[in-house]
Amino acid sequence: MKVCMISLHFLFDSLMTDRSDGPIGRLPEHLLVEIFTHLPVCEWVQVACVNKQWANIFQGDCLWQTAIARNWPSAGLRKRWPGPIPRGSARRRFQALYVSENFVPSGGEIDELVGHTYLYLKEQLERPAMPPSSILHGTIIDQFIACGKTGEQAHDLASKIWLAVIDSLEENEQTFLLLKRLAREGEFFLPFPYSRSYKVLWRVFDKLFTDFRDCFSGADYHDALSTAKSRFQPVPSTWLGH
Repeated sequence: MKVCMISLHFLFDSLMTDRSDGPIGRLPEHLLVEIFTHLPVCEWVQVACVNKQWANIFQGDCLWQTAIARNWPSAGLRKRWPGPIPRGSARRRFQALYVSENFVPSGGEIDELVGHTYLYLKEQLERPAMPPSSILHGTIIDQFIACGKTGEQAHDLASKIWLAVIDSLEENEQTFLLLKRLAREGEFFLPFPYSRSYKVLWRVFDKLFTDFRDCFSGADYHDALSTAKSRFQPVPSTWLGH
């Protein structure tokens, strides 16, 4: 493993030094794809910025199809699922599979739909005109049930995805405003599994009062704390600033 990591670092350094006018830059595209897909994913953005040709390779489908086949060889055998959350391009599929493997705990099982749902929810939460969270939650639940999950399984998966997305948000003003909105949304008396998870709402308030405490004005903080006290008893002392 150590030798392999050294080789990958050497390969990356060679690519960044070689650029497009050296021997590596003159290789045919299918060999460049093979080289790129052997690099750690964290290096891909930097490699794609080297020149226009390499950027075009990362914009096309061939590299992503190759990466999917190498990392998840059985992914191509799975049928398309019904419902509102599509598979998308090969790049999108790679992102979904990568998310399912690395960001959403699923007991070791790689589920492409989980990754696509994560991407869908993250994009919806970042929209200026975000739909109500109850609508987003219901869409996710319906998608999993349409794919054969039980209500309990759908609710559990949806909760894990909500938690993973909330934890992935950057600490900026947009996230602060989003969390305030989620905290203020009223409770809807919906039947299980369409009822939203207690754990998700707890995480929303916990991030507000720990990561974004200094962003509150005095009045906003007391309003948010009052809402939290109406839903959770007792509230943690950290939310009170003690």
